[in-house]
Amino acid sequence: MLRELAFHPAEEIRCSKSRHLDGVKIGFGLTGSVAIYKVIDVMRELIRRGAVIHTVMSKAATELLGPTLVEWAVGSKVFTEFKGEVGHVSLSREVDSFVIAPATADVIGKVAGGICDNPVSLTAVNILGLKKPVVVVPAMHSGLWNSPPVVESLNRLEGLGATVVPPDLSEGRAKFPGDDDILAAVEVATLRGRDLRSLRLLVTAGPTREYLDEVRYITNSSSGKMGVAVAREAYFRGAEVTLIHGPLAVERPHYVRAVEVRTTEEMLDAVMTEVRSRRYDAVVLAAAPVDFKFTQFTEGKIKSDVNRLSAELEVTPKISLNLRKEFSGIVVGFAAEVVRGNTDKLIKAAQDKLEDRGFDLIIANDVSQPDVGFASDYNEVVIITKGGRSEVIKKSLKDVIARRIVDLLKEELANNER
Repeated sequence: MLRELAFHPAEEIRCSKSRHLDGVKIGFGLTGSVAIYKVIDVMRELIRRGAVIHTVMSKAATELLGPTLVEWAVGSKVFTEFKGEVGHVSLSREVDSFVIAPATADVIGKVAGGICDNPVSLTAVNILGLKKPVVVVPAMHSGLWNSPPVVESLNRLEGLGATVVPPDLSEGRAKFPGDDDILAAVEVATLRGRDLRSLRLLVTAGPTREYLDEVRYITNSSSGKMGVAVAREAYFRGAEVTLIHGPLAVERPHYVRAVEVRTTEEMLDAVMTEVRSRRYDAVVLAAAPVDFKFTQFTEGKIKSDVNRLSAELEVTPKISLNLRKEFSGIVVGFAAEVVRGNTDKLIKAAQDKLEDRGFDLIIANDVSQPDVGFASDYNEVVIITKGGRSEVIKKSLKDVIARRIVDLLKEELANNER
């Protein structure tokens, strides 16, 4: 007879992407929504970032997804009922936060009303009593989502300190949000909380395009991941966020107010319109607008049956320089440099740009380095403040770097108030 093995296959993926959640324990409450199959990917992604996952399932959840499969996926015992023992008390003390995903209308109402007749609502109510973070990820038909009892219950949960991840409202449903949205909400609730509730933030993201004709254009390799990560981080920390973006290679957060543009001048116009019409505490210029445009634009499509085609370029306006003429709040800039691994050269380039553009904070990265920067989930950056403080962040997920950027932005705002 084989002895019980201590190693679980789920350990093979632990910290495979990052270690920033190493030692963090997160509870998940699974309920009876058909979206339940999607939560497996979320839990395993948290494990890849180092988290330990503990799971509670309602009876309705077990009828849709087997507890054995969940236990295989996360590598720990799955609770489907609590009998004479006080497992919900022990679990509540063990975890750092608790996520109800997917959250049905039934369990939302029960937790809001303190009804503890299933293991998920029982654990959630207990965790709220311990003042620990609770994240609610709704999934239901739009009729239920818009019903006054559910709206009232969600408002009550938010009033109790819970984080509600806005669903994707389409096709007559309040759909289970994307993995990136849930991950951001869970990490923020667990590690930071809603510490930016009084902040109004403007973020730019992605590349721009400059057109030769109606078909052809020049651009760069920016995906928009960094700017979107900053917008998500700030939103879930309580800030009011506006995102101005070019063509993105990632999903735009559907819950963030957004303005879509194409060219650098359109991005500049959108930024200036925002700061003139609304009060912002800070602007984060995470976009990578194209620095040059064609001097001549051709209507239609230029014929390709030519041996040679000459085109002349001119510089596009600098968004940061124009912004500083009218905006006196905190401005965070980015600098993509090619320095072949020379950190000193990268720091010098960042310092020069910080002074020339009037930034309060600048994030610089070496785009010649492999597997980081444009189009990657990772980056490796140098952060420099106007006060002379510098910080090197080795290869990390852009979500982690976004969190650090927002931390430093918060510090800069606090310093300005003194």
